[in-house]
Amino acid sequence: MKNIMKFVFSLVVIISIALTGCTGTGDTGADSDQEPTRVVYLINGALGDNAFYDSGQLGIDYLEEEYGLETRTIECNFDAGQYEPSLQAAVDFADVIFVISYGFEDQLKEFADQYPDKIFVNLDTVVQNEGNTITSVDFIEEESAYLAGVVAGMLTLDTSVPNINEDKIVGAVGGDVDPVIDAFMFAYENGAHSVDSEIVVERKYLGDWEDSAKGKQAALQLFDIGADVVFQIAAAAGMGVLQGAGERDLYAIGVDTNQNDIVPGHVVASDIKDVGLAIRNVYATIDDGTYTPGEVLKYGLASGTIDVVFDAEQMILPQNIIDRVDELRQQIIDGELDIELYTP
Repeated sequence: MKNIMKFVFSLVVIISIALTGCTGTGDTGADSDQEPTRVVYLINGALGDNAFYDSGQLGIDYLEEEYGLETRTIECNFDAGQYEPSLQAAVDFADVIFVISYGFEDQLKEFADQYPDKIFVNLDTVVQNEGNTITSVDFIEEESAYLAGVVAGMLTLDTSVPNINEDKIVGAVGGDVDPVIDAFMFAYENGAHSVDSEIVVERKYLGDWEDSAKGKQAALQLFDIGADVVFQIAAAAGMGVLQGAGERDLYAIGVDTNQNDIVPGHVVASDIKDVGLAIRNVYATIDDGTYTPGEVLKYGLASGTIDVVFDAEQMILPQNIIDRVDELRQQIIDGELDIELYTP
C-alpha cells in the first residue's frame, strides 16, 4: 500500500507540474515559438512564512519577469514522503533547480548524480554529490547574527528606552536544533557578549517551523524572566515571537526579510537573509555562461545578501546603536573584524 500511495503522489505531482505548477505560481513569460528555460524552486517547507521561503520566491518571480523564464514552485510542507517525488517532478520539468534541501540531502545527491545535465543549486547549506555538480550557496549568517546580538546587547543596557528593565537578559527563539539555527544563536550570543560579557542570552527551540502559537508562547516565557528583546529564527512560527513582543510592549528582532513593520514599534531590527538575491546572483552566472557547477559560494555581508536593517515606519532604536552597527558592519566587510564561525 505504501508503494502504491507513493506512486500515486508522484504521478499527481508530475501531472500538476506539467499542467499548472505545484503551487500555481508562475506562468511562462517566453515567446510561444521558443521553448523557455525552465526553473523550479523546490523547498522542504512552505511559502507564507514572511521570511526565508518567501524571500526565495521573490527571486524566482524576478527570474520569470527579467529573463522570460517558465518557473514553478514545489512545496514539500515538511513531509518527508514528498521529497523524492517532488525531486522527480522537478527534474522532469526544469533545466535549473534551486532547492532548499533540509531533511532530504541524500535524495538530492542521488538525483544530482542521476541527472548530471541538470543544474542544481542548493540554498543555505553545503551539499556535495559524487559527481560534484551541486552548487551550494553558503550564507555566512554569523556575520549578520553577530550584529543582531550587538543590537540586543546595547538595547538591554539602555534603560532610557521605554520598558527596558535593569536586568541584562536577551533571548532567542529557534525553530529547531540544526547547524544553521545554531550558527545564528552562536553569533548572536557573541555579539551580545561583545557589548557586555555579563549579558545572559536565553535560548528556546520550538521543534516547529509553522506554529506561531508556539513561537508566541516561547517569547512570552522569555519576556517573563526579564528579557527585553527576543531574536526570532523560526520561519513562520517566529511570527508569534513578534506578536508576543507587541503584547508585552517589549521588543523583537526579525529574520530573513525586513519584518520591522509587522508589529510596528516593537520589531527593532531584522537580520535579513536575502535568498531571492542569491537566486538572482547565481542565475545571472548561468545566463552569462560563467556558472561553474560544484562550487560552494560564500555569501557574507559583503555580498549584500545578509545584513541587519532598521528601516521602519516607526523607528525605535536610539541612533547610537544604529551608528555602532554601521561601524561594525564596515569593519567586518573590510576584514578588520573577524567573526568567529560556528562549528557543529
